[in-house]
Amino acid sequence: MVNRLKDKYVNEVTPSLVEKFNYTSIMQTPKIDKIVLNMGVGDATTNAKNLDEAVEELSLISGQKPLVTKAKKSIAGFRLREGMSIGAKVTLRGDRMYDFLDKLVNVSLPRVRDFHGVSNKAFDGRGNYTLGVREQLIFPEINYDNVNRVRGLDIVIVTTAQSDEESRELLAQLGMPFAK
Repeated sequence: MVNRLKDKYVNEVTPSLVEKFNYTSIMQTPKIDKIVLNMGVGDATTNAKNLDEAVEELSLISGQKPLVTKAKKSIAGFRLREGMSIGAKVTLRGDRMYDFLDKLVNVSLPRVRDFHGVSNKAFDGRGNYTLGVREQLIFPEINYDNVNRVRGLDIVIVTTAQSDEESRELLAQLGMPFAK
């Protein structure tokens, strides 16, 4: 089974980027390197069950097992000790990455209430894009009845683009709905 978004990237986006930015080789065109999903679970310090639920939801959303992240420093004000489990993250590459991006752009983002497009300002200066999602319920795999707590997650799209302009063009051509 060929991936729809990957096929679009190879056949439509690459030639159009070569033409727009005057690359000498198609190997210079920016591509998506990986997508990192991160869910911070701050209340995992008091109730470890919350972290297990976050890991379960993240594995449903991404289709692979998340890595549990640990605290690097102790912070007394947050009742946090070094080494405590406080979140989960998943790194998607290859076909899973394209499947996730396709699902995010065409299914999940349109389900957000009062959605007018994603921000144009969330680029980091090196061609990477970060998107925050307020609730995990926008993903079709999450069953509303099984959720006891609404959690947000961060989605970082890492590209090989040299500038934000190249990265924005790449994501826009792959269907990312930027706000007008």
